[in-house]
Amino acid sequence: MRHSASGPSRRRLAELVPVGSLARHLVLRLLPALIALVVLDLVVTWVVTRKAGLEAWVLRDIFWTMMISQVLLVSLFAWVLVSGVRSGLRSINRLSNEISQRSIDDLQPLDIAGLPTEVTPVVTHFNDLLVRLDDSMQAQKRFIGHAAHQLRTPLSGLKLESELMLGRPLPEDVRARAERIKTVTDRMIRLGQQLLVLARADSSTRPQDSFVRTDLCEWARISGSEWIASARAHRVEIQLAAPDEPVWIDADPILLEELLSNLIDNALRYGAGARHIRLKVANNPPSLVVEDDGPGIDPADSDRVFEAFYRSPKVNNAGSGLGLAIVREIARAHGAWWSLLSRPSFPGTRISVMFPGPRIGAKLTRQE
Repeated sequence: MRHSASGPSRRRLAELVPVGSLARHLVLRLLPALIALVVLDLVVTWVVTRKAGLEAWVLRDIFWTMMISQVLLVSLFAWVLVSGVRSGLRSINRLSNEISQRSIDDLQPLDIAGLPTEVTPVVTHFNDLLVRLDDSMQAQKRFIGHAAHQLRTPLSGLKLESELMLGRPLPEDVRARAERIKTVTDRMIRLGQQLLVLARADSSTRPQDSFVRTDLCEWARISGSEWIASARAHRVEIQLAAPDEPVWIDADPILLEELLSNLIDNALRYGAGARHIRLKVANNPPSLVVEDDGPGIDPADSDRVFEAFYRSPKVNNAGSGLGLAIVREIARAHGAWWSLLSRPSFPGTRISVMFPGPRIGAKLTRQE
């Protein structure tokens, strides 16, 4: 019974002064000195009262009065100390909560209002570090965007020259080289376009400002139909399943087109042997699903296929490794969640993107 009663007491004590806390440290440092002073005070009181020659019952009453008053004094001191420290740390706890709730892309300076003067210099220097880090990241993203944009013009010219060469009678070895030049040029142009999309989808550029109310069903019908010819060239049939009523989301139309393009292109490029690509739209929650009946994705690669420039060593098809990374960034910009399901759980590959409802997605950024 005594053991069961001590358990809740220890838990309450641990909640009041957690292990490693500043309040616990101060109590452990100051309490022994305070107890020593109280004991010394009691001893002196006892000696003085004995010298005074008072009656035994009077001495006993004085002693117990002093004892109780000293215990109350120690308890009051500990309570004031703990409550004062906890009150002083409230602003630091607020700062901790603010940091924990931030997304990985938010590098804005922290609010130093209300912080103790001892902590303010540390937070100020940390804010300076965040500003420099944000400037560095923005410079890198601007460089990627500008480089991709500047490379597109000469690459387009090179592609045109190779196409003009291929339109004329050429020796077989020259024709083979011109075709290789055209293939590599197409890949470079595609890579530049993908880098530009990544720069546009970055949350720090606030793509949410260009969000418009969009019917996901109607958009999927129109955008999916544009891939029918390309799918037929790969001997693949595109199917669409969507509810009759509208499914509204807030989205950037250009980024949404790129998301679907990368999902379908990924299915056509890597879904060797696939016969069907299915586009599915659901309304609760608003979601877009692209699935194929191809060979699927190896379980060892399923956790890394959304990383930029990652390509499985088992895949022979040429690619930049940016397709699903772009899907991830566009989903993040829309406050959406994504998931991948493949063999053996699913006979092929299924990638789902779940959007928040309208009036919410325009202000959300997904947190990991």
